[in-house]
Amino acid sequence: MSTAKPLRSYVAGKWHLPTDDGAPLHDAVTGDEVARISSAGVDFAGALDYGRTVGGPALRELTFHQRAALLKALASRLREHRDELYALSMRTGATLADSKFDIDGGIGVLFSFASKGKRELPSGGVLLDGGLEPLGKGGTFLGQHIATPLRGVAVQINAFNFPVWGPLEKFAPAFLAGVSSIIKPASQTAYLTAKLVELIVESELIPPGSVQFICGGVGDLLDHLTGQDLVAFTGSASTAARLRAHPTIVRNSVRFNAEADSLNCSILGPDAKPGSVEFDLYVKQLVTEMTVKAGQKCTAIRRAFVPAESLSAVAESASARLAKVVVGNPANERVRMGALASIEQREEVRRSLKALLDNGSVVFGDPEHIDVVDADARRGAFISPILLRADADAAQPHE
Repeated sequence: MSTAKPLRSYVAGKWHLPTDDGAPLHDAVTGDEVARISSAGVDFAGALDYGRTVGGPALRELTFHQRAALLKALASRLREHRDELYALSMRTGATLADSKFDIDGGIGVLFSFASKGKRELPSGGVLLDGGLEPLGKGGTFLGQHIATPLRGVAVQINAFNFPVWGPLEKFAPAFLAGVSSIIKPASQTAYLTAKLVELIVESELIPPGSVQFICGGVGDLLDHLTGQDLVAFTGSASTAARLRAHPTIVRNSVRFNAEADSLNCSILGPDAKPGSVEFDLYVKQLVTEMTVKAGQKCTAIRRAFVPAESLSAVAESASARLAKVVVGNPANERVRMGALASIEQREEVRRSLKALLDNGSVVFGDPEHIDVVDADARRGAFISPILLRADADAAQPHE
């Protein structure tokens, strides 16, 4: 029997333990069970109602400047607890540099929106939109457009790669706008987001109902959305399309925003010859994007467009840099690339690589083998950085 503790949800102002055993979550480095996850027993309709009737009104009582001040105070409190988040982040396979990108970056978002709220928004609770509009002769009838907070809840569904930054970058603008949030993390790294939410709740800095947390599936949550609610999603394009077509979202015209997977590219100009500063910078950045967070950043460079005459030089230079990248346990200071978020994620990457290899060849790396430092490559979710050379007329790598 598992001894790992189940992750708690936080709904209607209370911590909630699941009513079943849940599914196991594993340390990306060691393979050990970290926690179990399930949302069984959560009252999803009740969570939305609590956000609308408790969290929203409490936030709307505050001005933009007051909400901005709370964001700043919360950011400062989280910054004091970064070491706790760093330690847990390591279990997701992240190096310290990776963790700083996620954790410090997310805290920085809170500071940024706090600053914007103070400098760019009015002191009250209403935002004027444009100037006065004369609607009658002689100026006796005027109109003024204003923006006020929605009376619903901001539901956020997050990806596994940024378990701290992802929730905070969605929470900050919603909070500043006076709208309560429900955070739903990706399962693989939910234990880190759970710690983040625990720190937020324990700070007692923000009004009750401002934030709720669902650990596990969303059940029938989407069935209870109204036109005053909104959904912000980060993840795959296929899941985004499915959510966007949800009957309730369509029927009630629920605001839906998706940040889906992308095929970002970098382009080397023909005048950036091998040996030039620009050439070296290009290769350095390509390798950095391949290895930071084990290549799992949504903004990572997926494709490198290179002039034919420079193709071999780029391949050789990138391979030389990649060969120096130490992969393994992030706790080891020599390690520069940790593990993927889970074994399941590694297998998904391998499946995708097999499809890509039908239209190209390996320049560097081996998807089935990797030498690691202070870790077991079979138990951890490790994979070599992989550089492929695509066939010139292949369409699949660009789809």
